Amino acid sequence: MNTYNRFPIVLEKGCGMYVYDENGKEYLDFVAGIAVNSLGHGHEKLCNVIAEQAKNMIHCSNLYWTKPQIEFAEKLVADTCFEKVFFCNSGAEAIEGALKLSRKYRKEGKKEIITMLNSFHGRTYGAITATGQAHYQEGLDPLLPNISYVPFNDFDALAAAVTSDTCAIFIEPIQGEGGIRPANKEYLQKVRALCDEKDILLVFDEIQCGFGRTGYLFAYQYYDVAPDVLTIAKGTAGGVPIGVLLANKKTASVFKPGDHASTFGGNPLATAAANCVIDELKGGLLENVKVQGQYLTTKLQELMAKHEQIIDVRGCGLMQGIELTVPVAPIIAKCIDNGLLLLNSGAKILRFVPSFIVSKEDIDKAMGILDEALA
Repeated sequence: MNTYNRFPIVLEKGCGMYVYDENGKEYLDFVAGIAVNSLGHGHEKLCNVIAEQAKNMIHCSNLYWTKPQIEFAEKLVADTCFEKVFFCNSGAEAIEGALKLSRKYRKEGKKEIITMLNSFHGRTYGAITATGQAHYQEGLDPLLPNISYVPFNDFDALAAAVTSDTCAIFIEPIQGEGGIRPANKEYLQKVRALCDEKDILLVFDEIQCGFGRTGYLFAYQYYDVAPDVLTIAKGTAGGVPIGVLLANKKTASVFKPGDHASTFGGNPLATAAANCVIDELKGGLLENVKVQGQYLTTKLQELMAKHEQIIDVRGCGLMQGIELTVPVAPIIAKCIDNGLLLLNSGAKILRFVPSFIVSKEDIDKAMGILDEALA
């Protein structure tokens, strides 16, 4: 269906930080499947794990236990402040689960959910209602009721919007589709205190900014502010579809058998891949994200000093963006011509979400191509 404006490229294979089209042309990939290919393309260990698991068992129903699923759940709980997980297949599905969990948790009939303006939570009906960008919602009225929006990073506006009917607040610690906009730490601390005071669930959407992209396993750990509920997806299994809803004990306990389900969620193939990715992250890759993220910031700031159309550099780790005074579409097209894949985050923002295996040499090459395009 006509749902994408695709670039005129047919990609056939990938290796490390590079992809190749049907004519053999090489592209340095700073899109990574939109922050999905955490370990790059053709990662030997990940490929072997997927192949071995596919030979043993690709899928079985969640009526039964499987070892990869148990192992991944145990790893997530061991490395976070959460006690329970629910596996699904995408970020949007994880958000839908969080919306249901929030409404199930509500006390005394509380039903109001507050999200942020400029947020993006997914394309399904509940997730698109929670998204604070009207252009994504055109033609979909009536939307899910009792969801409202407040400005991001504005605690006074949020506090004013909270009522006795509020059951949950949804926040992306770093807004992705909204322009690569990080939350202020003090803001998140105040929101956490407000939620504690009012018995409101704090839900962090880390679908794009989580699972290693900040240089920490989760962005909430970078901010040192723990939510009650967390959603992840994208790069969690290195390209195999998976979504995860994590919750603390008091919140997760409201789900009972039959309240929620997912046919494919957490199947052996997806969780085997996710086990490989989390092992690689904890085995040293997170440090590379921190080191290369700092280097990328430095190089982007150098470009800003050189090109007056760049007015801001922002982000964290390997989730960064530059805001320009001009539309970025022609710049992206020029970079593609010269062998670099980039994407936007809004009409005037370039987004950089490369794989976690990126090197300084890769960054230097990307910045050189971008420098020429900007000129």
